Amino acid sequence: MTNLVEIRDLRVEATTDSGRRVEIIRGVSLDIAEGEIVALIGESGSGKTTIALSLMGHCRPGCRISGGSVSLDGKDMVKLGEKQRARLRGTEVAYVPQSAAAAFNPAITIMDQVIEVTRIHGLMSAEEARRRAVELFRALSLPEPEIIGTRYPHQVSGGQLQRLSAAMALIGDPKLMIFDEPTTALDVTTQIEVLRAFKSAMKKGGISGVYVSHDLAVVAQIADRIVVLKGGEVQEAGTTEEILTAAKHPYTRELLAAFEPKARNPEADGAAVPAPLLTIEDVVAGYGQRQADGRPLVCAVQQVSLKVEKGRNLGIIGESGCGKSTLARTIAGILPAAFGKIVFDGKELGHSARERSRDQLREMQIVFQYADTALNPAKSVEDILDRPLVFYHGMPAKARSARVDELMDMVRLPRSLRHRRPGELSGGQKQRVNFARALAADPKLILCDEITSALDTVVAAAVIDLLKELQRELGLSYIFISHDLSVVEAICDEIVVMYDGRKVEEITPEKIKAAQHPYSQLLFSSVPKLDPAWLDGLTQDPELVRAYSRG
Repeated sequence: MTNLVEIRDLRVEATTDSGRRVEIIRGVSLDIAEGEIVALIGESGSGKTTIALSLMGHCRPGCRISGGSVSLDGKDMVKLGEKQRARLRGTEVAYVPQSAAAAFNPAITIMDQVIEVTRIHGLMSAEEARRRAVELFRALSLPEPEIIGTRYPHQVSGGQLQRLSAAMALIGDPKLMIFDEPTTALDVTTQIEVLRAFKSAMKKGGISGVYVSHDLAVVAQIADRIVVLKGGEVQEAGTTEEILTAAKHPYTRELLAAFEPKARNPEADGAAVPAPLLTIEDVVAGYGQRQADGRPLVCAVQQVSLKVEKGRNLGIIGESGCGKSTLARTIAGILPAAFGKIVFDGKELGHSARERSRDQLREMQIVFQYADTALNPAKSVEDILDRPLVFYHGMPAKARSARVDELMDMVRLPRSLRHRRPGELSGGQKQRVNFARALAADPKLILCDEITSALDTVVAAAVIDLLKELQRELGLSYIFISHDLSVVEAICDEIVVMYDGRKVEEITPEKIKAAQHPYSQLLFSSVPKLDPAWLDGLTQDPELVRAYSRG
């Protein structure tokens, strides 16, 4: 079989704040055959994305390829000039980023951005490009494929935006696709359709792929081979079957062991029922102009009621676009509720954050899904963590410096990163800064919107353990919004299932297998297994999946 990609002794250096050069990729070599999909897995900062970006001849700011070769279809991407590389990007090699929200221009329609590659390279007429785009929207199970391109990025859900970024990459018919955590924003039912679409498009077109991921169950469904990385070096490589069933390296076995976070111990929670910390009753929220009856034009949350007890955790799950994140923003006051009551720590809150006191704002924090868009790219980690310490606590400079160190220790970030900007951090590191900023306020409740989606299994398991530890020490409560059911099961006392803006069921983790609502049953049965044959052998009715997976 002919190799499309040949990487030989690749070395990448990064320049530290002091001007010292540090080698972050240390002599990596690997091949990718024509039509083969190779997964790169490993912890945050292991070099997965750096290696993937080298296939386009690109490095992050402050980094450079210092040695080795990266051959793509016989062309060395390291030696080519920038103009030559630019001609290959989008046609020979295409990239699907981890955060589609940061990749789209909010001021330009989706269609114009998806077909931009065809215009830049003169691949086809504008009319033909639009027709091809609609075909891709349909293949990627996007709703209303004929008209979704007329919308702007903020008018679609995160899961839809991620699939649209895949359409943008596929439209130039590349020989190699680079997927950088492309399913982190997707709920499990939508993920099934997207994975099937990815596999079908790749196999049908004979396209090779590099799949960067920390989700071993997803990797098991799509990759032919797996390369395990740590500290910029290859630890182990083999077929997917070999890695999942007969891993040899201790680090690979650690990744596999961390695939499922440790289960909760419900008996340790005690029999006493704590007092409610948060109660919401019949909340209605959405977007667009208010109608005559006071309801928003688009109702994303419809008469939802729930409660969170002090020191306990509530999980909220459901498909992309079901209203999970909108509900979190409504509770936080970022999006004012149209109707309903929000009671926090015994006091009714104003619907808007502007109507709440500084203490009420401090005691309820939200950690957003996309650290890329939540963190100011021009500020250092220290500046980002300083801000809440000044705003909420009026803390002097010396005390702030010590507290920043404590916060970085709490989220397992090296103190040496305090002067770096978000663009110089890995995806997992950025999300931990995001979480540390929330902790800086000393909150009672933290709304966590997919906070582990950017983390590899080892780090995600450590974060869950950390959250449990902080909960015991600080008496915190959490609302977990996630599509990762293993995370929700591991840390939540109650789980709310949402569909189409409504709460359809509330159950405990121990009773998931006894879920009553048909959508809950579909959701729980759609969690990928650590088995390469799972997706192909899935017996779910595709029409039923599509009926419930409109986001």
